[in-house]
Amino acid sequence: MAFADQISKLPRATFREHIADRLRSAILTGELEPGDALIETTLAERFSVSRAPLREALRQLVEEGLITTVPYTGTRVIDLSIQDVREIHSLRTALERFAFEQAWPKRDPAFGKELHRRNAALKKTIDRGDDLASIAAELELHSLVYEASGHRLLQRSWGDLRGRLQLYWAAHHRAHGKRGPRRDAHDDYIAAALGDDLGAMHAEIDSHMLRGASQTEKFLSTRMRTSGSSSSSHPPQKQEL
Repeated sequence: MAFADQISKLPRATFREHIADRLRSAILTGELEPGDALIETTLAERFSVSRAPLREALRQLVEEGLITTVPYTGTRVIDLSIQDVREIHSLRTALERFAFEQAWPKRDPAFGKELHRRNAALKKTIDRGDDLASIAAELELHSLVYEASGHRLLQRSWGDLRGRLQLYWAAHHRAHGKRGPRRDAHDDYIAAALGDDLGAMHAEIDSHMLRGASQTEKFLSTRMRTSGSSSSSHPPQKQEL
């Protein structure tokens, strides 16, 4: 069955999800580069869909922080700047420390079992070299403490950060020439999360978040010099999709 025939049989909500998934994949793999324009007419033709589900998908990616729409300019892929990387690192560290403070007395055997299950799922994606799946699995692993915290505003803040965090991890993997994190990258994190010392957990979070941050900054600095861009507010004129 042709792609257009397959997608025409999908409900409208699935149209949106399919388009959002495809665009998200293209952004995280670098098929769509920072600053690339997203043209509605071209995308509608490519996905054989009307403008309505396409616009819904684009709105979803705007909310995720992967693309941005500027009036009279258009919609483009977000470009992570050095400042973005530093802000993601500092905010994520603060949020996760607070999440563990909230979740610490609520941990039970089910929490530990689920943490191990999510880490095993992450390792499977690493073993098969699936970078996109590893990013999604790593998000799920770190999401657990937010879920366990029971703090709704904290969960909302984490949700707002997830899109930019995916971009950060994709850049981090490229900086290290890897398809996913190291296989043992979360072993100390999990040991601390299931231990009895909240201070040790805080220290591991600080260390865990800092690992690779400088390398990612260097990667972005090199890319910006190569493209001639000095800030994310002035993206280069690149391919349109």
